[in-house]
Amino acid sequence: MITRFEAHAPDADLDDLRARLAAARLPEAETAGDQGVPLADLAEVVDYWRTEYDWRAFETRLNRVGQFRTTIDGLGIHFLHRRSTRADATPLILTHGWPGSVAEFIDVIDEIADPADADAPAFHVVAPSLPGFGYSDKPTAPGWGTEKIAAAWVELMGRLGYQRFLAHGGDWGGVITTILGGLFPEQVLGIHTLTPQAPPGLSSDNLTASEREWAEETRDFWLHRAAYAKQQAARPQTIGYSLVDSPVGLLAWILDKFTEWTDVTVPRDRVLDDVTLYWLTRTGASAARIYYESHDSLDPDLRVDVPAAISVYPRDIEKCPRPWAQERFRRIVRWTTPETGGHFPSLEVPGYFVNDLRASLAAVQRC
Repeated sequence: MITRFEAHAPDADLDDLRARLAAARLPEAETAGDQGVPLADLAEVVDYWRTEYDWRAFETRLNRVGQFRTTIDGLGIHFLHRRSTRADATPLILTHGWPGSVAEFIDVIDEIADPADADAPAFHVVAPSLPGFGYSDKPTAPGWGTEKIAAAWVELMGRLGYQRFLAHGGDWGGVITTILGGLFPEQVLGIHTLTPQAPPGLSSDNLTASEREWAEETRDFWLHRAAYAKQQAARPQTIGYSLVDSPVGLLAWILDKFTEWTDVTVPRDRVLDDVTLYWLTRTGASAARIYYESHDSLDPDLRVDVPAAISVYPRDIEKCPRPWAQERFRRIVRWTTPETGGHFPSLEVPGYFVNDLRASLAAVQRC
């Protein structure tokens, strides 16, 4: 059964948030410029969050898109569903990652479904909240890893009447999209991913200089800048106490990623839409557990034979050279390297993101 859902946080929860922000105890300023979110920057965002940010405006936007819930394998799954008015629209599932949410798609979902240009392709858009994220239920036992989530997405699309569909994702959503293409070729027409992951152990001997640079940047990221992932993979409950109890702690944990992983500054309200969604739903710990369930778990032997389009943004945290990607994605029909953008392109460069998504999915559908 699918039921309509509307977001409406109690006034008491918003009052509590503002009170906690007003009472926040901040540390002293950093002693060097590379120690995380600067105190001055965080204090400014905290003050804005407490005095000016309007959660109700974001709630209204969510409710206008259309929100629903259904239960799959005993877990309540929340999703946005924006049906196109076009008769030729193709079903498309968009999957977010961490520290994202369905808020990543709020600025682009209408244009993807009903483009202003009548010649542009249109899509029936489904954007689920990952288990433990947003308005989806929190798993109470282990098992909700990326493969189970991908199978749940197939079930969800089938319930909506979409027996064949396209898939897009970045971050964890990119992993899930890869699994959809690899394990469910009968349902998945093709995929577009921002985070192609190659099988492990490939040689760099035949890479170009720029491709080697990509590989080295990715290696450096995982060696020196991925402590958050190791913490959430190993001890998500420990960090979860801070993320659920302290709005400033949650903000700093997420703002750090929006600062470091982007090429274009994401508007402050868009960042706070995402952070406030985590706060009000108390999902800091439950969302972190996706790392415990699935970190480094992508099957090295998984191959994707459905058509795949890949976009690698210049400031993303993982950049896979095409020769390596081709070892997993056997039918790459479009490969783009945008000049601008990072880990959250739908929020950084929404106009470009939409056009690239359209062109990528059009290339997939031509196959």
